Amino acid sequence: MKRTGVDTKLTSITFEDCLGFIRELYPDKERIGLHEPVFLGKEKDYLADCIDSTFVSYVGEYVNRFEQSVQDYTGSPFAKAIINGTSALHLALTIAGTQREDIVITQSMTFVATANAISYCGAIPYFLDVSEETLGMDVQALEHFLSHQTIRKDDDLYHKESGRRIAACLPVHVMGHACDIERIAEICTDYGIVLVEDAAEGMGSSRNGQHLGTFGDIGVLSFNGNKTITTGCGGMILCKDEHLAERAKHISTTAKKNHPWAFEHDEVGYNYRLSNVSAAIGLAQMETLDRILRNKRDTAERYEEFFQDTGYRFIKEPENSSSNYWLNTVQLPDEETRTAFLDFMNAEDVNCRPIWTPMHMLPMYREALKGPLDMTERLS
Repeated sequence: MKRTGVDTKLTSITFEDCLGFIRELYPDKERIGLHEPVFLGKEKDYLADCIDSTFVSYVGEYVNRFEQSVQDYTGSPFAKAIINGTSALHLALTIAGTQREDIVITQSMTFVATANAISYCGAIPYFLDVSEETLGMDVQALEHFLSHQTIRKDDDLYHKESGRRIAACLPVHVMGHACDIERIAEICTDYGIVLVEDAAEGMGSSRNGQHLGTFGDIGVLSFNGNKTITTGCGGMILCKDEHLAERAKHISTTAKKNHPWAFEHDEVGYNYRLSNVSAAIGLAQMETLDRILRNKRDTAERYEEFFQDTGYRFIKEPENSSSNYWLNTVQLPDEETRTAFLDFMNAEDVNCRPIWTPMHMLPMYREALKGPLDMTERLS
């Protein structure tokens, strides 16, 4: 299949060159998936043990062991396992104190779960632009919004125009690359805003040696089937504060009071706890995480070398960061080339996809509050 109607003046490689390169990386695969899970360790052994124990729901030793493993790896003081990343985001915003009609500052370039979690709380997203370098929240856009469009009343910050309370700031680490989270954390501290990190794609990524998801008051990881490591479905809430961690555990298990036999609940809770079966897979995955990351970095280095000086920009880890290279990402010269590239590769059984449709372009968020989104729209 040859490409047609595409201006090639900006590039020095053809789509066929790209296809040949990718086929060389995976010579034994007829169809190349976007991201397939790998099971290199004791997944089957732990699953068998879990089944033999009969503890397959959210009560069981593998949930505790998986949480401890993630704590140890990320350096987070507390970690609570949740049924999926979206539910973890919802729960994180809930324990952060997000209430109906509040505003949560976030970015439009993200997976829909980020905005949906805000909506689950009855809150309103305010979409900011992103940085071209990191694909994450633009620090200047955040500073400009807070300095020009907010006002403090008593102990809270409010949006001047709508009169809504600012409940939290929710930046996203896109494709496993760190946003400028240290500066964002400083700004949130200065303005007294709770910082919740959407590090759903960031397992194994760090900035200045600190794991993503641990800079904010609360962080969220995802272990969906296409993530760096998987539990099939699953997520994790990272916390510095023991009270927040225990509250996350409590309301994720239907807010049931601790009692040997009575069923009493002290608030509206959620059935969001990760199962012991999923945690058993997660523990085995954690034991092979370093090997997975080494493989992904080697693959990314080969992509970077191939696309160098071609007119296609390979998205590299930002300065002072170490990325898990969750999905290798290339910025093409224009939308027409991008669409033709996707058509060509998918027709050749190489699964490629565009970045998400920005949130403010989706029907349910078209009327949402937002700042200028020039970079978001250009990148998308």
